[in-house]
Amino acid sequence: MLTDNTFNADVLPFSLLDEEEHRLLQDNLDIGYYQAGEAIIKTGDVPEGLCIILKGCVSELDVRSHDDRHGHTFVHYTANEYFGAWSALRGRAIHDFVADEETICYILPTKILLDLIYRSPAFGEFFNKNLSLQNELLEHKNDTLNMTEFMLARIDSSCMRATSVLPDGTDLEGATRYMSEEQVDCALVKRGKRYGMVTRTDLLNAIVLDQQPLTADVQAIANFRLITVESGDYLFNALILMTLHHIDRVVVMQGSELRGIIDLADTLSYFSSHSHVVGLRIERASSIDELKAAAGDMGDLIRSLYLQGVKVRFAMDLLAALNKRLMSKLFNLIVPESVLPHVCLVVMGSEGRGEQIVKTDQDNGLITRDGLDWPEQQESLEYFTQMLVELGFPLCPGNVMVSNPFWVLPISEWTQRSRDWVAMGDTDSLLNLAIAVDAYPVAGNKAIYKTSRNWLLRELQHKQRFLSAFAEVALVFNTPLTFLGGIRDRAAGVDVKKGGIFPIVQGVRVLALQYQVAENNTYRRIEALIKLGVIPPRLGTELMESFSILQWFRLTHHVHQQELQQSGESVVLDNAVDLDSLDRLEKDLLRQSFQVVKDFKKHLSLRYRLGGGI
Repeated sequence: MLTDNTFNADVLPFSLLDEEEHRLLQDNLDIGYYQAGEAIIKTGDVPEGLCIILKGCVSELDVRSHDDRHGHTFVHYTANEYFGAWSALRGRAIHDFVADEETICYILPTKILLDLIYRSPAFGEFFNKNLSLQNELLEHKNDTLNMTEFMLARIDSSCMRATSVLPDGTDLEGATRYMSEEQVDCALVKRGKRYGMVTRTDLLNAIVLDQQPLTADVQAIANFRLITVESGDYLFNALILMTLHHIDRVVVMQGSELRGIIDLADTLSYFSSHSHVVGLRIERASSIDELKAAAGDMGDLIRSLYLQGVKVRFAMDLLAALNKRLMSKLFNLIVPESVLPHVCLVVMGSEGRGEQIVKTDQDNGLITRDGLDWPEQQESLEYFTQMLVELGFPLCPGNVMVSNPFWVLPISEWTQRSRDWVAMGDTDSLLNLAIAVDAYPVAGNKAIYKTSRNWLLRELQHKQRFLSAFAEVALVFNTPLTFLGGIRDRAAGVDVKKGGIFPIVQGVRVLALQYQVAENNTYRRIEALIKLGVIPPRLGTELMESFSILQWFRLTHHVHQQELQQSGESVVLDNAVDLDSLDRLEKDLLRQSFQVVKDFKKHLSLRYRLGGGI
């Protein structure tokens, strides 16, 4: 039994135990001392239990035979890290664990380990090595503001308002009386199989401004273009929809059955990041200065979402919705109203996919109607680019911006150039096409963009040679894993974008183009490809989890770099994560994520018969 109380129980997975379970752990810890080169656990032996390093360093070795006691090193363990859990749970060791230097370990007997796993479901599930679960733990490490409950909240009767459908033939007076008596600010009507909504404001405008008679049918003023969510969906998704569509309510359905209404005020009572307040400030801005003030809140919102442990995918969706509103508002303030129906502003790259959290640069273009006469076009677009910089969107190093005439074309030329890129298939053409195919319309006439996109999806479906060349781009950067599966450490850090994020985005992008998946977002593309049977469900799920983990590491790194910038240090945002700054869980998740990326690249290589690096 351990006589002193120096064991650090604040690290995962031991921090998952409650007070009583901690006492059980402390009361049963033993301690072991090992010289450099001494085997702590040998292959084939029955381990004493799980070992936690107090001091020193231990190597996990794959020993091929009894004559070979050196073997190949899988991983090194240092202070506060544990090893031997799997060996203890299986009852027999499959690897050697050898002290690299003088080492002191706590030993938790297998019997007590099993008892704790039985008592604590969270502690037990940790050892299932489930990537999704460990990702949850990773994302909530900074959950200082208790956001977990909100992020997991589902849409059910506890967060929605019950609503009734007004009877057919209800007039304006009857609808007004109903809202007054029921103390509600909206009601639903039904026409055939479609539901419509009438609000108090609709009634006020109809009676006072339009001077409609009180006997007029309320259906005539109802809005039948409702935004809906499914019962059981995440409540956070309802907030994102309200932010994206500038509305205060969404209707909850279960299939074709009406369930109720979710109100913005009720949703905000669950959520304290004030994201919708930022959205309202953007929407109400009547000048560029007011828009700058609203954009200034975005940095604080990003840090708030990060510190509250908000899931990366939800943070992406929310911030993408706000960024699109911000750009749309700015564009509408700068471009003459008479020009707007004849142009379409698109965002591209990570912004087009809705996957940019921290603003790293701006990627945008403009598609116009053929023959548009707009003399001030170049001047207006250069001003738009400069104002985006002042709103916090840095200039694109590759000059992919509307201030560059290369990315401003009539629709016929935009479509022809895409055709040329496909035909040429050289490096520059493939890179330009990778940027352009993720375009998303944010302002102006969005139908202009959709015409070009639909042509591209049809054109590329059967161009196997091009698709193979496009898929090979995903193999350009080597996965930062050693031959034996460890993370390849570099002095400058591990680039999570080149090593993991980019191969996933590009590989999924190619598959989406081949199978005409119109979605831009990588998550939604993967989900669609799973449904089509293109990606095996297990690989698809692991890809989405790994993508979230890699984006989390990138976000954490960027938030830290921004803090250094704010303190006066000259720091340029990059994607190189320092391995020495990561704990055991983080290193393990990063390694597993890179392994999933490597498996995906093998999948692409087999599908498209590629021979590039993995």
